Amino acid sequence: MKCVILQPSYIPWRGYFHQIALADAFIFYDDVQYDKRGWRNRNKIKTPDGTRWLTIPVHAKGAQTERIPINQIRIDWSKPWNEQHWSSIKHAYAKAPYFNQYSANLQELFSQQPEFLADFTITLTIEIASWLGFKPQFIRSSEIPSHGEKTERLISILQQQCADHYISGPSAKDYIDPALFNQAGIKLEYMQYNYPEYPQLYPPFDGQVSILDLLFMTGDQAAKLITGNDHA
Repeated sequence: MKCVILQPSYIPWRGYFHQIALADAFIFYDDVQYDKRGWRNRNKIKTPDGTRWLTIPVHAKGAQTERIPINQIRIDWSKPWNEQHWSSIKHAYAKAPYFNQYSANLQELFSQQPEFLADFTITLTIEIASWLGFKPQFIRSSEIPSHGEKTERLISILQQQCADHYISGPSAKDYIDPALFNQAGIKLEYMQYNYPEYPQLYPPFDGQVSILDLLFMTGDQAAKLITGNDHA
C-alpha cells in the first residue's frame, strides 16, 4: 500500500495534490509543530497586480507557535478574512474559463468558520481533491497511535497502516534516514516535480501558486496536468 504523510496546508500547489493522487492512504501530519513561516495558513494566487499572498490569521504569535501542534492552532475570527480571501479569489479569477464550475462550492467552503486551522484546511483540501478525482483514504496522524521522532515516527505511522511504500517530497531528504526504511521493509520514493505549463491569466507563468489557479484555468484537464499518465 502506498502512503503519503504531509502537513495540512492552505489551498496548496499541484505537487501536493500529485502526492494525494498517488496515495492509497494520505495522512495529514496534523499533530507536529506548527511552522509559522510555512504553508499551513497561507498560499499564493495570481492577480492582475502580480502574485498575492492569502494568509489565514491565527491566534498563536511568535514564540508561542514553537510549542503548539498544527491541530491546536486556532483561527483568528476577529476580522472576516474568509470573506476577504474569497473576494480576492473572485476578483482575480472571475474571467478564468472554469471559474464558474467551482465557484459555488468554493464559496460555500469559505463561508464556514471552524475554530481550528487544520479543520478548515483539511476539509478544503479533501474537497478539492474530490473535484480532481483523487480519493485515497484520508486520515489524520493524530488519530493513529505511534511513537518516536522524525523518521522513527513516520515508520511507526506507516506500520500502523500496513504501508509498504512511502512517497515523500524531495525536501524531506534533509531529515529522513533511508536506512530505517530499509530495516522496516518499506520502499522509500521521492517525488520529482516536472510539470507542464498551462495558460494563466497574468503572465509570466508561475507554477508555484495555489491549485486554484490550475483548476480555474484548465477545469477537467487539471488532473492530467498534475499526474500525467501515472494515475488511473
